[in-house]
Amino acid sequence: MPTRRVLLWAGLAAVAAGAVLCAVGWYGVSGERFAERQLPWLASGTVPGAALIVAGAVLMATGFQAGGPATEDIAPEAEPGSEPPGPSSTEPPVRVPGGTLAHRPDCPLVAGRPEAVPVGDEALDPCPVCEPWPR
Repeated sequence: MPTRRVLLWAGLAAVAAGAVLCAVGWYGVSGERFAERQLPWLASGTVPGAALIVAGAVLMATGFQAGGPATEDIAPEAEPGSEPPGPSSTEPPVRVPGGTLAHRPDCPLVAGRPEAVPVGDEALDPCPVCEPWPR
């Protein structure tokens, strides 16, 4: 069975079970006059029911996105024997004053920041986002 169908059915089942638990919790709370007798119904019926409804909605949304045409073109396959793409910038790494990471100038964490200065000879850790040099 395709993953998409499993996610959709699991989400639908979770939403249905959550709706039943919410209805049972509401019915139990409505029959109790005192708050201390209503809390067990809320804790055992309504709160888990609401959580199941949210989880089911997430599963269904994931199922609608799974296997669609948008996910097929995310990462094109590299040809065998081809080299991985090089760095996106040939300029020297930069850092922000007081920072402990070295970044490429086009890194989204420092791009457009006028206070970014060249690293120079300082021993800084590479940015995990842009990886300015090989490890």
